[in-house]
Amino acid sequence: MTDLASGDDAPLTFSRLLAAAGQFSAQFSAGAARRDQERLLPKAEIAALASSGLLAARVARAYGGGEVSLTQWVRLMLPLAKGDPNIAQAIQPHACGIEKLRIYGTPAQQRRYLGAIGDGALITNASAERHTGAVGQIATRLVREGAGWRLDGTKHYATGSLFAHYFYVLANDDQGGRALALLPADRAGVHIQDDWNGMGQRTTASGSVTFTHVVLADDEILPLPEWKTRRTYEGAFAQLLHAVIDTGIALAALEDAADYGRNRARPVSDAGVDRAGDDPYVQQAVGEMSVLAHGAEAMVGRAAGVLEQAMALFWRGADAERALGEASVAVAEAKVAAEQAALRVSEMLYRVGGAGATIQPLNLDRHWRNARTHTTHDPIAYKTKFIGDFVLNDRLPPIGTKI
Repeated sequence: MTDLASGDDAPLTFSRLLAAAGQFSAQFSAGAARRDQERLLPKAEIAALASSGLLAARVARAYGGGEVSLTQWVRLMLPLAKGDPNIAQAIQPHACGIEKLRIYGTPAQQRRYLGAIGDGALITNASAERHTGAVGQIATRLVREGAGWRLDGTKHYATGSLFAHYFYVLANDDQGGRALALLPADRAGVHIQDDWNGMGQRTTASGSVTFTHVVLADDEILPLPEWKTRRTYEGAFAQLLHAVIDTGIALAALEDAADYGRNRARPVSDAGVDRAGDDPYVQQAVGEMSVLAHGAEAMVGRAAGVLEQAMALFWRGADAERALGEASVAVAEAKVAAEQAALRVSEMLYRVGGAGATIQPLNLDRHWRNARTHTTHDPIAYKTKFIGDFVLNDRLPPIGTKI
């Protein structure tokens, strides 16, 4: 893997980061099928992203980052997601952690953790739990103990956990609220399990993490006092990156379908042509796939622009309630389009390749497996319901929903 930052002290300009993202896209794509088949975790690839500065792209320049805009960040993430959506998903919680620190962190916490990210660290989430009554409920607790705190609980789907230097852990505090615990991954009492065994997105390192009597100081606690009452952009930001990942899957499946149709597929005798690429039905299939994939890409770009405008109001301290709600709807529309494109294009690939495209060495089914696995993240039925309610009744989505 090429280290694009080796010996280079040039600033992290967007053009430099975009060139790096393009190179990584090609490199990641070349090894994606084998990593999926053999479940080879992309440790070297994640380290290379850190060395290139891409993991610090949204960090302020004062902390060693690139300070890119949201629309620029989406343009950086798309080629990574197309190259290997597992890698893109592994760094998605890291990107969300940066935004949480920007929104909720104290100046000292921002200097500490964003500075570490500027130096190449990766931070990831430990939020979801499997054994509560409903999705989103948590049992992990932060309890005051002496001059500090004690953290206990078990988290699942901690994406990127095996690559992480730091965690932000969602917990209930002893005042009845919620908080994030910020701690290094090697803190005593932290146990990371490599137990993710989903059929797709196999190398995201989305394992389980157990926290047993983990001791924390006051400055490692990030309270979330308004998480149910204050509308921010963090939910829409996270969902937009999920839409980017789905779009990357669709674009990769389209590219593989076109390559197979161009170079490997045989025409059926009924087509009366010598090349599969001249078969009108193959052309029609690839054309439809292109519309779906590039339509999702356009919707993601539109949503990024709408959300970026709302974020500007938020950071100016203006009344951003309406703008943030409308941005959530735009992101939800993009997520629905991206999910449908990823699932449809990855399945339609076999209309181009036929039986020959199903052989295991090609591992083309990984696109559908990745799409189906990743798109279980949030049910789009709720997104389309909220979109419809907004269009019909001008109601903004409720605060705290995953939209």
